[in-house]
Amino acid sequence: MSPKILVFAGSARRGSLNKLLAAAAANRAREAGAEVTLLDLDDYSMPLYHGDLEAREGVPDAAKKLRKMFMEHHALMIATPENNASVPAMLKNALDWISRPESGQNGTVPYQNKVAALMSASPGALGGMRVLVHLRQILQALKVLVLSEQLAVPRAHELLEPPGVLKDVRLDASLRGLVDRLVDVTRRMNG
Repeated sequence: MSPKILVFAGSARRGSLNKLLAAAAANRAREAGAEVTLLDLDDYSMPLYHGDLEAREGVPDAAKKLRKMFMEHHALMIATPENNASVPAMLKNALDWISRPESGQNGTVPYQNKVAALMSASPGALGGMRVLVHLRQILQALKVLVLSEQLAVPRAHELLEPPGVLKDVRLDASLRGLVDRLVDVTRRMNG
């Protein structure tokens, strides 16, 4: 069984370090035998979640497309920047819209039976480590199995280069280990 993994960054910035990390993770996942979809959240523009807006206009088409993509994949790999020690608004907004009930289905359906691997990249010394705690809490509340292993890349502006190459041998080995673990757990869960 070839696990289907959805890989994306929680950033809209064109030169995002986390987009580079997501690309590196996608490359490693393909090498590990996974079927990978690398998406850019910036291609799925959505208004900020607002209950009145949802009641008036329904779930935005972009959120419906993302929801469908989530449901078509077995696992998630998310590389996210850290904004004020927490999750960027763009990523949280996407997760919130995807979790809205649809066609009589509970909002957690797109997240159920999913496995997730979390990563962050930052020019700072902590590598965005603080955001991973918050993102883990959000995904676990949505019923995602989040791997205990994670990756934070400090000084990422020095260590990542296009098209998704991680120049530090030790961190690249950690990325490979995280990806291999995600592929293994996903295979086991989806037998």
